[in-house]
Amino acid sequence: MAAPRRILILSASAGAGHLRAAEAVETACRRLYPIAEVRHIDTLTLTPVSFRRAYGAGYLDFVNRAPDLMGVLYDRTNRPPRSPTADRVRLAVDRLNTRPFVRFVREFEPEVVCHTHFLPAGILTHQKRKGRIDAHQAVVVTDFDVHRFWLCRGVERYFVARADNRVHLEALGVSKEAVRVTGIPIDPVFADAADIGALRRKHAVADRLPFVLVLCGGFGVGPIGHLLGALWAAVRGAQIVVVAGRNERLRANLERLAQGAPIPTRVIGFTREMREWMALADVCVTKPGGLTTSEALACGLPLVVANAIPGQETRNATFLYESGAAISGENPYTLGPRVAQLLASPARLGVMKRAARALARPHAALDIAEELARLAAPATPAAGPAHDP
Repeated sequence: MAAPRRILILSASAGAGHLRAAEAVETACRRLYPIAEVRHIDTLTLTPVSFRRAYGAGYLDFVNRAPDLMGVLYDRTNRPPRSPTADRVRLAVDRLNTRPFVRFVREFEPEVVCHTHFLPAGILTHQKRKGRIDAHQAVVVTDFDVHRFWLCRGVERYFVARADNRVHLEALGVSKEAVRVTGIPIDPVFADAADIGALRRKHAVADRLPFVLVLCGGFGVGPIGHLLGALWAAVRGAQIVVVAGRNERLRANLERLAQGAPIPTRVIGFTREMREWMALADVCVTKPGGLTTSEALACGLPLVVANAIPGQETRNATFLYESGAAISGENPYTLGPRVAQLLASPARLGVMKRAARALARPHAALDIAEELARLAAPATPAAGPAHDP
């Protein structure tokens, strides 16, 4: 199988997960195809500032200010439309604001395009139907549930997290052959074995205290101060590390709060060493984003779900609960005691670790990269008569 010459990976910075999924696929493609030209572009960087702010920053502001409304919108837009008008209007608005992006794609002339967000997928499949580009199109769904917005006429491959997603897509008219159950792509480093002793020394993590990892998401959203207060009120004989993401204001506020914490608590900002922190942790308190969840599963890390965004993240949480890899920490009054009880039960933690490992797909990005090459490769003439699969 020949390596593609040009691979384009497209994301959109509406939440950190889409970017991280794209980075994972980019890393895998560069590892497998070192002579190929591999580009990862945040689609929103090639759009007008007003559109970028509304689509990216506006999404995060919406999540923070009106999460319940976000859930309502998720459910309502996930239904089949009564008429195609709304979808046509949405596509028209997106096309109007993405002309520089389309121009870039046409100049780059990729053989295959991998989308980790539905915005560029909708635009480029439309361009392909119009005969303006001829690249093969693939979509990576970055949650454990498939929203209707991921469906784009003309997509040749869908990469999904679990078998239920394939059933869902088939029910919506996507052919079985177009869907690959790969898992959500994470950095291939998550497949590597960790030297726990070396990591403890590197990060100054005490080996005699249970370690609770608290994640605030890539952009640091949610009422993390209240969450930490609940943990401090109930958990003893443990240590906490909080990852505040790119939100420097949140990091500063949490560092100030941590100075009076009753147990050792450290606050760090954005890190590219998430695999190391997850490998060290005994339990992780987090929003159930698709990428964060997939990384934790690859580390066999039990999860306590808190501050889930209504919609895709509540569906991710349901999947985790049903699979035995997570417990709910959504009630702020009981979150602390539930974490304390979990830390006090090594047997239960062991069961959850095994459940997490059973769900893990640490090679997802490499599997997707291999499939992208197959998609871009010229079709080999069959020995017998050709027919549709």
